[in-house]
Amino acid sequence: MITVIKRIILSCLLLNLGLAHAHHGWSEYDQTKTVKLTGTITQSSYEHPHGVIKLNADGKSWTIVLAPPFRMENRGLSKSDIANGSQVTVEGYINRSQPDELRAERITAGAKTVELR
Repeated sequence: MITVIKRIILSCLLLNLGLAHAHHGWSEYDQTKTVKLTGTITQSSYEHPHGVIKLNADGKSWTIVLAPPFRMENRGLSKSDIANGSQVTVEGYINRSQPDELRAERITAGAKTVELR
């Protein structure tokens, strides 16, 4: 009976580890170089697991991966701060396999700068 319980617990741990790994693939981002972009938001999502914005900057459309909504709210970045049409500056790391995607470490919206990690 104890062996069955151990197998169930181990299976649950491995399943959660796999989901966590799939969700937090931060190794995909080149953390050796920070990129700073300023532009206009054309799409905005303030949803779990991460907020995402589309940003027109430097003549190109970027996908910017933000923090989870609860963290953004706790640090003072509201949904209205990243609404469509807003001007923002983001700093972060570019995805190694998707060069138009950036993982944001901080965002400046209006007069406030918010650390996202």
